[in-house]
Amino acid sequence: MANKPSIPKGTRDFSPMEMSKRNYIFNTIKEVYALYGFRQIETPAMETLQTLMGKYGEEGDKLLFKILNSGNFLSKVSEEELHENNAPRVASKLCEKGLRYDLTVPFARYVVMHRDELQMPFKRYQIQPVWRADRPQKGRYREFYQCDADIVGSNSLLNEVELMQIIDTVFSRFGVRVVIKINNRKILSGIAEIIGEPDKIIDITVAIDKLDKIGLDAVNKELAEVGISAEAIDKLQPIISLTGFNEDKLQTIADVLTTSEIGMEGINETRFILDTLKKCGLKNEIELDLMLARGLNYYTGAIFEVKALDVQIGSITGGGRYDNLTGIFGMPGLSGVGISFGADRIFDVLNQLDLYPKEAVDSTKLLFINFGEKETEYCLPIAAKTRNAGISTEIYPDTVKMKKQMAYANAKQIPFVAIIGENEMADGKVMLKDMQTGEQRLITAEALIEIIS
Repeated sequence: MANKPSIPKGTRDFSPMEMSKRNYIFNTIKEVYALYGFRQIETPAMETLQTLMGKYGEEGDKLLFKILNSGNFLSKVSEEELHENNAPRVASKLCEKGLRYDLTVPFARYVVMHRDELQMPFKRYQIQPVWRADRPQKGRYREFYQCDADIVGSNSLLNEVELMQIIDTVFSRFGVRVVIKINNRKILSGIAEIIGEPDKIIDITVAIDKLDKIGLDAVNKELAEVGISAEAIDKLQPIISLTGFNEDKLQTIADVLTTSEIGMEGINETRFILDTLKKCGLKNEIELDLMLARGLNYYTGAIFEVKALDVQIGSITGGGRYDNLTGIFGMPGLSGVGISFGADRIFDVLNQLDLYPKEAVDSTKLLFINFGEKETEYCLPIAAKTRNAGISTEIYPDTVKMKKQMAYANAKQIPFVAIIGENEMADGKVMLKDMQTGEQRLITAEALIEIIS
């Protein structure tokens, strides 16, 4: 007996119902992006490793899926190198390409390649899958979609404000209560400076970014393991445990960072964003979280993360400002800021809370029962009219028992069935059955369209 086929861990198949739900998510996000003037682009699934490597930090580089060179991929590797057990070195010769880890770095590459064609500031959105060689677990997949929006070519903090409004609008449309967390990498740099470890900012942010996942003791242990002094770790503790209203936290950390120029710059930027958002009437809570780090190296200013309040799941949206990203590709001085909606986690949240509107997941609205060739000929022009009226319509393809056709309608949750036999054809009408109430009525094709519409 042949082995049952399977798919790689961390990937999923999606049924027609699941795709209806996913398309509801994508379409909602697209509509909101368009409201704010963003335009869509796409980039290839694979990029050169030269484009991808070194952009996500050491941990991110380990999670890149690399693609073997075509043909004789071993031709550039000696036997000595194969037996050295130096995986990164061998991989650099075996692989020239990799699957994209996110959409931000490919976007930066796109901007540099197409700079002469773009009107600045350039506002784009992109909805495509990305891949990470991570350990699969609840809410974390190896293949998943991101729904990004970015603005490049503008230093204005109004862009950050606009992105927070987009987040608020999207989750309000979904009916999901969220908290939008905000911080600034400059504040984190200031903290590293004040505690006497300015060169350890990346190690510090990588560690404290895990606070929610592994707890304070484990974070402190990791800080010690990467060489942060016990004195510096002690100085971090009151900052890590800081609570209160946004204004109180901001003032407290401002008092701590008065001697740090970069720290005060981050505080002033954060204060502007929070003060401006107060005037925008957000429906969801926005929280200053001084331990929010967003572990990617390319963030340089404001950083954001969104958590659902009614479901236990990780971050469902994130992003921030990345002033230096395009400089890596030979285009220095171009500032950018962006967000990314985690469509797969949002899918799980909406499933758990049962928040999909009925019209978003319904497919076929009307099924014509097939009694034979003559009846089908009578149905075809009516079905054409219902489709022209925007009603999703099927004609059952085979002449089989009516019980089987009705079972098909029930299985697909089709709300209306058209039953047309000799009597209906003689009258020039249609017997329409409401599958929810069981009510049947003899009506014209025009009345059928009016009822279902």
